[in-house]
Amino acid sequence: MSSPTGPASGLPVRMPRPRQPGRHRRPEPVVAPVGAPPLVLAVPGSPDDATRSLAEEVLSIARSELPGLDARIGYVDWDGNGEGASEDFPALESVLTRAAQERGERARRAAAAAKAKAEAEAEALGEEGAAAAAAAEPAVTDETASAVVVPLLAGPDNALLRRIRQAVKHSGSAAELTDVLGPHPLLAEALHVRLSEASLARADRARLFTVATAADGIILATVGGAEAAQAGGITGMLLSARLAIPVMAAALDEDGAVVRVAEQLRTAGSTRLALAPYLIGPEVAADLPAAAAEEAECAAAEPLGAYPAVGKLVLAKYATVLGIKLQPNPAMR
Repeated sequence: MSSPTGPASGLPVRMPRPRQPGRHRRPEPVVAPVGAPPLVLAVPGSPDDATRSLAEEVLSIARSELPGLDARIGYVDWDGNGEGASEDFPALESVLTRAAQERGERARRAAAAAKAKAEAEAEALGEEGAAAAAAAEPAVTDETASAVVVPLLAGPDNALLRRIRQAVKHSGSAAELTDVLGPHPLLAEALHVRLSEASLARADRARLFTVATAADGIILATVGGAEAAQAGGITGMLLSARLAIPVMAAALDEDGAVVRVAEQLRTAGSTRLALAPYLIGPEVAADLPAAAAEEAECAAAEPLGAYPAVGKLVLAKYATVLGIKLQPNPAMR
């Protein structure tokens, strides 16, 4: 029997589960701030169905990490009024112009609301009281960027970045352009996965089995000339540490660079080479990495594509600009 104050003696008492304190406490979910500017993914390469599918998948990953995110696609290789641009394949410049117009509309609505509030206060408090209240309140402004542009590039490509900056400038918007995605440990992880998918590397160096076709030297193929190859060398060192084999970067768009690096690796003792494209994919013609691998007489993995790390890094660039604190991820440090 139970008493009016609780269960009878000897019966279990259901108590509310205490909230876990300290570092074991479950973090509150992060959502996009109301009114935050859109994330505009600047996509290089041919605006086609394959490129759009890849870009949409990258943004889908970003949205899953930050619910409520306003994410859009803008193609770099259309000019502002580029022939062929459409709702399915919008030019970057036109996407940014639209974002700037929306920001202006928000500012006008905020100003109208502030004016209506001031008029209502004037009527209720009299002119002197309303003036004092208005002086005590901050002015309604919109100082945030109209958009945050994230280039879909693993490494620096000055030609592409120059076209992206021109699109931002010509759009007349207050958009902010972030850095490219790399170098980063998550991209080294993605390269490792792509190599293992092609049976060119062990999926996990801790496992006690061998891969007969595993490479003993990696050519990290970049695009953007010598500067991009130098920057790619940082991610190459991270990949080398994961695989415990030598990794050297070479630019696909520099004549003979891939073959020269292949010769250096062979001279150093590597006999089974593999080419790892340090590319998202749309930056170059689809057959260029395979052609470079054939010229260097080695196998090739697939580009990074919409690997989850790419979407997470795109979001991280956006969040850094706006000061949004994402859920901690050890690999993002």
